[in-house]
Amino acid sequence: MHPHKNDHYPNLRMTRLAIIQSNYVPWKGYFDMIGLVDEFIIYDEVQYTKNDWRNRNKIKTRNGLQWITIPAYHRHLGQKISETQVSDRKWNIKHWHTLKTNYGKAPGFKEYAPRLEDFYNTVNSNFLSEINTSLLKIICSLLGIKTKISSSVDYQLSGDPTERLVSLCKQTGATSYLSGPAAKNYLQEDLFLQENIRVEWMDYGNYPEYYQPYPPFEHGVSIVDLLFNTGPDAPRYMKWPQTNIHAMT
Repeated sequence: MHPHKNDHYPNLRMTRLAIIQSNYVPWKGYFDMIGLVDEFIIYDEVQYTKNDWRNRNKIKTRNGLQWITIPAYHRHLGQKISETQVSDRKWNIKHWHTLKTNYGKAPGFKEYAPRLEDFYNTVNSNFLSEINTSLLKIICSLLGIKTKISSSVDYQLSGDPTERLVSLCKQTGATSYLSGPAAKNYLQEDLFLQENIRVEWMDYGNYPEYYQPYPPFEHGVSIVDLLFNTGPDAPRYMKWPQTNIHAMT
């Protein structure tokens, strides 16, 4: 990533931070967020939501889109993502079988399958957040993303939702906060500006299409679809290797 200068402190390198809840094998846009920042905080000390991206994602099959879901216990209201445990200890074997069945003949499968197969065959954590984090780091390695990945549990959290984000920026020394566009509905930008922290917005538009064997093309599927279908060319269909962040503000 190419550094650029902070408007408030022109002699300092801008340090960019993103803070997002963990997702299960998320789509390419999630990994673009990771690749475009200096540090990525997994924000799993917040409430777990059912039927969301925390424990599931979509893949493409000859029969259309298919969900792959980690069965998880939802024991009480207010349960944190970091507290959430899986309810079927054989989920990993089932998921790898599904991935192998649907992508086994894809161009990039042989190259990327060993690392992922090893994970699915050996994962022994019962906590969703740990599973998600491990997979995020493996996939970042496969893509060549070298961003520091940390956890919100390693920092002090206090205040309302925006105040927490501002505090995390201050604790990490970030001068820029990269947010997903959905947060425009609730993020209090003025609280960031008061601390000389620039808010930047991720743009998920204009992704190029790549080869998918079962039309129509679908962007909103798990990153594994891109990895297996394009192999080492995967970054060519993403934003982080070549995007100037100014275009996203």
